[in-house]
Amino acid sequence: MKETGIRNAAASITTSGLKDISAVFYNLGPAELYEHSIRRGEAELTAHGALTARTGQHTGRSAKDKFVVRDADTDPNVWWDNNKPMSREAFDTLHADFIEHARGKELFVQDLVGGADADYSLRARVITEFAWHSLFIRNLLIRPDASALASFVPEMTIIDLPSFRADPARHGCRSETVIAVDLTRMIVLIGGTSYAGEMKKSVFTALNYILPPKGVMPMHCSANQGPDGDTAVFFGLSGTGKTTLSADPKRTLIGDDEHGWGAHGVFNFEGGCYAKTIRLSAEAEPEIFATTRRFGTVLENVVLDQNRVPDFDDGSLTENTRCAYPLDFIPNASATGKAGQPKNIIMLTADAFGVLPPIARLTPAQAMYHFLSGYTAKVAGTEKGVTEPEATFSTCFGAPFMPRHPSEYGNLLRRLIAEHNVDCWLVNTGWTGGAYGLGHRMPIKATRALLTAALDGSLKNAEFRTDPKFGFAVPVTVPGVDTAILDPRSTWADKAAYDAQAAKLVQMFVANFEKFESHVDGEVRGAAPGLPIAAE
Repeated sequence: MKETGIRNAAASITTSGLKDISAVFYNLGPAELYEHSIRRGEAELTAHGALTARTGQHTGRSAKDKFVVRDADTDPNVWWDNNKPMSREAFDTLHADFIEHARGKELFVQDLVGGADADYSLRARVITEFAWHSLFIRNLLIRPDASALASFVPEMTIIDLPSFRADPARHGCRSETVIAVDLTRMIVLIGGTSYAGEMKKSVFTALNYILPPKGVMPMHCSANQGPDGDTAVFFGLSGTGKTTLSADPKRTLIGDDEHGWGAHGVFNFEGGCYAKTIRLSAEAEPEIFATTRRFGTVLENVVLDQNRVPDFDDGSLTENTRCAYPLDFIPNASATGKAGQPKNIIMLTADAFGVLPPIARLTPAQAMYHFLSGYTAKVAGTEKGVTEPEATFSTCFGAPFMPRHPSEYGNLLRRLIAEHNVDCWLVNTGWTGGAYGLGHRMPIKATRALLTAALDGSLKNAEFRTDPKFGFAVPVTVPGVDTAILDPRSTWADKAAYDAQAAKLVQMFVANFEKFESHVDGEVRGAAPGLPIAAE
């Protein structure tokens, strides 16, 4: 077996059970991984020097094909209503078949870290069949110094073989695609999909499992820090503006997707960003756009024109086009990935029903309610079969990655909010003046102005009204923001239609929260939106 690259000789790939591999490339940098990716026909160069690859039929995560091993350790600790179980026997068979499938292949290894806080970090070895996958995960996780690689011993191993085809009858899975997670032995097997995001989310899943018992809150969020050291956390599902709004040139970016919150403050799980690029422009998002023209960035499912210039308006392959780049490609990114205790928490939602205000202040109980709800909405064209606005409730703003029961995360969040006296805000980046198709998207300028006021503390001094349907506090006037937009009902031409739409959304919230009611106290249950009142 030919082995090249910096690594710990005492912890070679054979410690993962892999054998008879033709060649193993350890911890290669971007230039070498570019060469291998192009030599192997996996990817191509763009006109500006980025690497671009296509993922085939899987252009997003295969949530229905993800399984967690159910054993004596995980059985009492995993939220099985949300996580599909796989038997120990089926996983062991799958693992053996992965080992066999890898024989004779060239494999790429990256030894990386999840978690910028050394007290809570996880050393992860990622073994990939594709060279471009190796560059992707190198961009996304934290890269140890070369001196640390010589003594690196992994605590978690991910084996990613897109050419492997699972057998549902043999492996206890659903299809030829499988993401199997063994949280006891910290092994993840990914087969039958070329979508690179499965690797990073597997590390997130593992951290979501091991950190809560240590009193650390794992969060699907972005985070930044102001010039005075004030930290802000942005929760949000895909498409709500989590990456865009945290990339503020006036604030230091801690990270765009996954963080922990513990005794030392907030820390990034990652060393890079994975930003959506559909309809990306230099005018609207200059920092992210600039990364797409950097050597080392990986573009995923982005269509190129005849001159190999990316066409970010082309969603013919998928609306989920992405770019993956190291965090330091953002000019104002944190060098440490760490910040102090948060001063503000922002919960982002893209309400396609046009009901929610652009910003609302939440009590701690309301914050827990909306955190457990994890509401946003899909709109027509973003997914197959979606023809009109569709409510989505993803608890903790990241249900697919939550191994434990949501109440564990919710109670931990509520305790930390109270402990550190954090201000909480619900921000709607969705529609105003009507639902999707009638109204229009919330102006980004207004959203940024409201966020600035929230983060600098001035918004707390505004006059507030209590929303009659949701019970949270909404500012009446904010300097630089059209007053009308602060009252969603006033922006609708048909007020009765607004009332009907609002009543419908309230009932969706109430119905969704029924499954959590026995896990929360009366104060949180009382934070639920109420029945609609008569039109004014």
